[in-house]
Amino acid sequence: MTQHTIAGTVLTMPVRVRTAHQHTAMFVVDADAAQRMIDDSGLRVCRFLGNRALVVLMLMRYEDTDLGQYWEYGTNVMVNPPGSTADGLSALQSAGAFVHHLPVDQSFTLEAGRTIWGYPKVMADFTIRDGRTFGFDVTIDGQHVIGMDFRPGLPVPDRFTARPRVHSTYSYADGVIRETPGEMRMTGVRYRPGGVTVRLGDHPYAKELAALGFPKRALVSSSAANVDMTFGDAKEIV
Repeated sequence: MTQHTIAGTVLTMPVRVRTAHQHTAMFVVDADAAQRMIDDSGLRVCRFLGNRALVVLMLMRYEDTDLGQYWEYGTNVMVNPPGSTADGLSALQSAGAFVHHLPVDQSFTLEAGRTIWGYPKVMADFTIRDGRTFGFDVTIDGQHVIGMDFRPGLPVPDRFTARPRVHSTYSYADGVIRETPGEMRMTGVRYRPGGVTVRLGDHPYAKELAALGFPKRALVSSSAANVDMTFGDAKEIV
């Protein structure tokens, strides 16, 4: 059992998220464009249908966690495990999420994310609109990055989503690729085809998304009333 000291607080692994709310949208993008965006990492995008790849945009509200309460936006690109050249639909079964953008609004989780997992966390401001539709905007240093508005989806019975699912995320920092295992249980899940509107700002992150063809229609969007997760230590990959 390993421990990390962050801002004077000792974290014992794995880190636990007991309560969190999630909104995500999955998009089909040009695989070559996605590869150019993440090329510095040395990872390879998962090409699941010819020259197509998947990008997932997500907003998380972490309520009860070992890292405190905070908002977090993520741009995630589905990639092959290091060393794999798999492609086609079957390749998605082993694909993991490369975390390319990860703005947050609290300094403790920023330091923990960078130190323990190598995640590219940066400080940001979040504007939330929670009504019949759910929406948010992310701003970094006064520059608008992205806004998304979600229409509600159809409920999925918990028996299909609440069983534990193990997944890997990848990060790249200081010349090192890191893989972080995680386990997730979701309840109160809703899905719908499309269902989200994306607006881009003028921040460099937004320009990277524009190079992927955003704003564009989502393949599917979803929300989860609660996400229960654990994250272990990151494994460095040479």
